[in-house]
Amino acid sequence: MSQGRTRRTVVRIVVGVLAAVALVLALDLVLTHGKTARGITVAGVDMGNLSRTAAVRAVGQLSERAEQPVALRTSSGATAIGSKELGLEFDPEATVERAMEQPTNPWTRALAMVGVSRAVDPVVRVDRAELDAALDGRKSTLEKAAVEGGVRYNGTTPVGELPAGGLRIARDQAMATLSSGWLYGREIELPMEHFDPTVSADTVRSTVSGPATNATSAAVTLRGTDNTTARMSPTQIGELLTFVPDGKGGLLPRFDEKRATTMFAKSLARSERKPANATFDVRSGSPTVVPARDGASVDWDATLAQAAAVATSSDASDSRSVEVVYKKVEPKLTTDAARKLGVREVVSEYTTGGFTSASGENIRLVAEKVDGALVPPGAKFSLNTYTGPRGTRQGYVTSTVIDHGHAEKAVGGGISQFATTLYNASYFAGLEDVDHTEHSYYISRYPEAREATVFEGAIDLVFRNNTKSGIYIETSWTPSSVTVRLWGTKTVEVTSQTGRRTASTDPRTIRLPKGDDCLASTGSKGFTTSDTRVITDVRTGREISRKTRTVKYDPEPIVKCV
Repeated sequence: MSQGRTRRTVVRIVVGVLAAVALVLALDLVLTHGKTARGITVAGVDMGNLSRTAAVRAVGQLSERAEQPVALRTSSGATAIGSKELGLEFDPEATVERAMEQPTNPWTRALAMVGVSRAVDPVVRVDRAELDAALDGRKSTLEKAAVEGGVRYNGTTPVGELPAGGLRIARDQAMATLSSGWLYGREIELPMEHFDPTVSADTVRSTVSGPATNATSAAVTLRGTDNTTARMSPTQIGELLTFVPDGKGGLLPRFDEKRATTMFAKSLARSERKPANATFDVRSGSPTVVPARDGASVDWDATLAQAAAVATSSDASDSRSVEVVYKKVEPKLTTDAARKLGVREVVSEYTTGGFTSASGENIRLVAEKVDGALVPPGAKFSLNTYTGPRGTRQGYVTSTVIDHGHAEKAVGGGISQFATTLYNASYFAGLEDVDHTEHSYYISRYPEAREATVFEGAIDLVFRNNTKSGIYIETSWTPSSVTVRLWGTKTVEVTSQTGRRTASTDPRTIRLPKGDDCLASTGSKGFTTSDTRVITDVRTGREISRKTRTVKYDPEPIVKCV
């Protein structure tokens, strides 16, 4: 056979084989139409040559895995984090579409026909910001922190702390690793990378030999106003000072502000000034604003920063000093805010009298405490909260109180008379009654069903300023009476209607041992009565509200001292 004929025979054979292969591939293309690609797996799930319906069912396995916590591991530790927290999102519909794509490479299709499988990635989206936030929150578990260089002191001797490198998650690679490996349902090993601290060992050594040594070579004096000073000895500097990374590769001297404040605040306290709120002067009969005054307090952050700069300088003289920095402390109520409160006239006034000298002393003390109180619009005033404790340490004395239904003696007796006076002033100002309690039996010097008692920690008098102006409380006291005057902007008129007495009850007789604590009494009948408060608009006379309060008074017992 000639060489030409041999060549033609070979060509015909090759063409025949290629034609056969092409025919087989074409036939396979027809057979796999509408199905997933032959021989593929998606995240370990066999999805080769499936109908769309079957592919959707198969992808359901991946959807279930997507709901499970993701197990992560690094060379430093392991943890499990929810997929949503990691910013991972699985798209099952897009994954099915990807699986339905038939390969255009004949070789790939041929290999699949002889049983060679290939992996197709599921469609996964990763939110980088959420991923970073989740990994940042697990740094202590998954990463090895770098040890930054620094300087501390042993007594007055600086000690260098040399830096050491760390291991952190390589975020770009981790994103790709999670995207491809998440839905396999197994623990994922995240890639790591080394990183160096910002401060070098040379920087630590030079700081020890220079600024850190300078810092404890002599004392530093803090000089405040009003001739105040605080001396920081070398030993104290060593206790308070450290050198920390400045974020730029250097070391920054920093005093422990909390401990420094504890050590030196007392020495500089006289140089500080508390702010004074704006208030009102009503002595002329027309309120005028007493201006507020700013306060001043030591700015420890700024002061200690200056002290650190002086201490670490090359000047080692004993005269090293720093001027204390102060910051303004604004009052809670500024002058301008006080002028806008609308405190311009008397809106109500009430006076009571008829108290004993001991009760009078307690009434004087509580009246002085409350005098000048300011209740902003919408705020509540609590008598117990405003005065605080009312005991012997505050100057209150023993006087008459009602306890267990009869008169006794106790420290602070008489405060209820002031409470009744204040209650009536708030009543006729039209302020909202939040909480008040009447005496258990009626006391004739008070208006029926329009009086109040208080007891520290148990019974309070509370009203709310429901007006648009501030309410300024003025009190005045004489040995025979106490007056409460409320200033603001008058918008209402208030009248009181006392109901008739009903359901009279007779007193019982009780016998107590003779002595200073036994207060004999002839007693009085109990009864039920009421008070109706009618509030009208001061301009139009229109009735705004009408409220009735019914009060049941117990009979005052007949007390015999035997």
